[in-house]
Amino acid sequence: QVQVVESGGGSVQAGGSLRLSCAASGRTSSITTMGWFRQAPGKEREFVGAIRWTVRSTYIADSVKGRFTISRDNAKNMVFLEMNSLKPEDTAVYYCAARNFVGIMTNPRYDYWGQGTQVTVSS
Repeated sequence: QVQVVESGGGSVQAGGSLRLSCAASGRTSSITTMGWFRQAPGKEREFVGAIRWTVRSTYIADSVKGRFTISRDNAKNMVFLEMNSLKPEDTAVYYCAARNFVGIMTNPRYDYWGQGTQVTVSS
């Protein structure tokens, strides 16, 4: 089993930045890919991006490309979502997820999920 916990959410004005963190614990050696998702009120969950756990490969959704960056620190078992030039439409609960199977980077299926962290962007 793998546990993931997000942190770093908060309120920010449009144009600002936030850095979300995701700490993985448990059988971290089984992780192949970590992902970030978000869900705004009344909307479906959206896949934001993913990063491979041991090789250099990342994916960022077109909707946030150029503003969001995903990185990791394997020594600390952590993944980060750097969010810049934030817009009110980025307001959502952001979730971190982990999976054991490889799959393609755009595959939104994940095995383990965090509880989410709220990001609110005001205009």
